[in-house]
Amino acid sequence: MPHEAPRDPWSPRPVDRATVVAEGAELDGAKILGAPADPADWPRWREQLAAWRTDARARIGHTGALYERAEFAWTQRCFSVALVWLWDEQLYDFEQRRFTPERLLAEAAEFGGFDGVVLWHAYPVIGIDDRNQFDWYRDVPGIRELVAELREHDVRVFVDYNPWDVGTRREPVDDARAVADVVAWLAADGVFLDTMKEAPQELRAALDEVRPGVAFEGESTLPLARVEDHHLSWAQWFDDSDVPGVIRSRWFEQRHMLHHTRRWNRDHSDELHSSFLNGVGMLIWDVVFGVWVGWNARDRGLLRTLVEVQRRNARLLTHGEWTPLAARSEHLDVVGSRWRDGDRELWALVNRRAEPFAGPVDLDGRQLELGLPGRAVLAIEPNGDVTVSPRGLSPEFPERETVRIEPPIVRVAEVPPGMVEGPPPAASIAVFRRRETGTYGEAPYVEEWKPLPPRLHDLVDVERPAPRGRYAIGVREVVGPEGSPLTGLTLDEAREHARSAGGRLPTEDEWQAAAVAGLLGRAEPLVWNWTESEHRDGRTRFAILKGGSHVEVTGSDWYADGGALPPEHSLKLLLAGGGLQRSPAIGFRLAVDLP
Repeated sequence: MPHEAPRDPWSPRPVDRATVVAEGAELDGAKILGAPADPADWPRWREQLAAWRTDARARIGHTGALYERAEFAWTQRCFSVALVWLWDEQLYDFEQRRFTPERLLAEAAEFGGFDGVVLWHAYPVIGIDDRNQFDWYRDVPGIRELVAELREHDVRVFVDYNPWDVGTRREPVDDARAVADVVAWLAADGVFLDTMKEAPQELRAALDEVRPGVAFEGESTLPLARVEDHHLSWAQWFDDSDVPGVIRSRWFEQRHMLHHTRRWNRDHSDELHSSFLNGVGMLIWDVVFGVWVGWNARDRGLLRTLVEVQRRNARLLTHGEWTPLAARSEHLDVVGSRWRDGDRELWALVNRRAEPFAGPVDLDGRQLELGLPGRAVLAIEPNGDVTVSPRGLSPEFPERETVRIEPPIVRVAEVPPGMVEGPPPAASIAVFRRRETGTYGEAPYVEEWKPLPPRLHDLVDVERPAPRGRYAIGVREVVGPEGSPLTGLTLDEAREHARSAGGRLPTEDEWQAAAVAGLLGRAEPLVWNWTESEHRDGRTRFAILKGGSHVEVTGSDWYADGGALPPEHSLKLLLAGGGLQRSPAIGFRLAVDLP
């Protein structure tokens, strides 16, 4: 992954900014087609937008034929999509060892319910061993039943495709066929194209062979020519103009669905406003690769209103005559869009200010007295009903505590055979590769626009406390009958093995202190070591691995760390359920407490 030049990480990159609509401007690659600040320029702006769309459709040969096919009609109503790690504790119960879609869907009511779910599976744990992205679906007990139950509740299911997975074990077929096989096996509805703006043509053909109506959702700016066969895309890090503009792909093909997303933001009201004014959806992503980035109450309330209005008026939003910026207040505190089909008319208005608004709003020449709370949205629906987002909800970030599971105390009178006393307790520095997982529960980025190297994947130091007291630790890992490290155990299974042997697992800080002091040996082949370091926040569980591994998967920076690594190096591993923690590249050693 190339490194970018230094920039302000809290400001949009040039590629994210809205494109100015002017004579001769290149608009085909825009994210958002920016609006003029002066309302007097809006009629001309709308004419330019219409002219560009007509010309672009002719140049590209866009027909929209796939949008007419009944099997793809669901994409035009898929306003709310959640990206959910398979082992999120809203979706999986570690104690009962089963998926809990009923709990996920109950919690989804806070967001107005989900129309779709991306079942995230491999990253950021892939690369810990040779398992490939398809294994991380196929090896999951109960996943087919999970997909079936979600679909029974009218929730469409997307699988994730990682084109960068080139270093793990290879399938006997190419990626297009492997993706299609997983889609067919799961009866999935869509494929999310991780890191990809568009899918290879052979993937479209492979999916059409196995299941009708499987849609693509690309990440970021979809090339205009592929709007024809990509029914959905992410509006990822789309920066709007000061006066809200129109999303290029939606204006080009009104039936194309987008989902706004800025994964590290704690205020989603800009995205929600743009979604409402463009008639498109939102991605709900409140846990980003194990990091809590929850939505505030105000934004959840805004989204509930959006999807309620959008679902009732889905046909009008995709087939009605859309007039952007058809409504405005005098000082542009409030602006809005209109969709019309015969005598049916929908207005979507937003209050762009943090303060409440009360006053006249011009609806294409008709004055209406309206009141909107700060940052609120308001709809005037075809039957005349007025729907306003809730008042008085907090915009504060909903903090969530990450709790460390306290290690057991296993006190012995003296150092057991095969163990060595650790050095005197002292604070230390652990080193992590800065990944999107963070380190110990904190968000690695807050309000940042698309972190890239060197802000992403560099090394970061983390201060660690001294171990809690005197301890002894195994000189070598626990080994199997052949003398190689005993692997293939989950964290809980390793704990139970240690308990039955009269010990416990060492903490990551004990392990590091002993290794830095030169007290630890390593069996062959080199494997990561489990440590007693589990953390939970009610949504994600993780533990810290130490020691490196003989497995080093190459070909992408997105893989988990591998290879021989210094004692200071730590890897945060998200804990999967269903036995998927078991790995031939993770072993363990024993520790005990001393008087």
